[in-house]
Amino acid sequence: MSTHGSQDAGGGPPAENLDYRIAHLQDRLASGELGELGVRIEARGRTVLLTGTVPSAPCRDEIVRTVHEGLAGFPVHSDLVVTEASSPDHAEELS
Repeated sequence: MSTHGSQDAGGGPPAENLDYRIAHLQDRLASGELGELGVRIEARGRTVLLTGTVPSAPCRDEIVRTVHEGLAGFPVHSDLVVTEASSPDHAEELS
């Protein structure tokens, strides 16, 4: 009896298509306006891990939302670092 294409015992989506879905999602992110970012999407068992650095919290939120939509049914863990530079709150003194 073959279980190819069926849900696994955990009741989630089939695990065998996760790598395909990740590759498709990486292509989608790379071709969009956030394409220059070094965000990586990796499968860790049945969990998806996002790593990389993004310029702002809204950018991070957009990427996380896109990944959740593209990989619905799989748990997603985000380790994205925000490097948002803020304006200095005082003048720099040069000697």
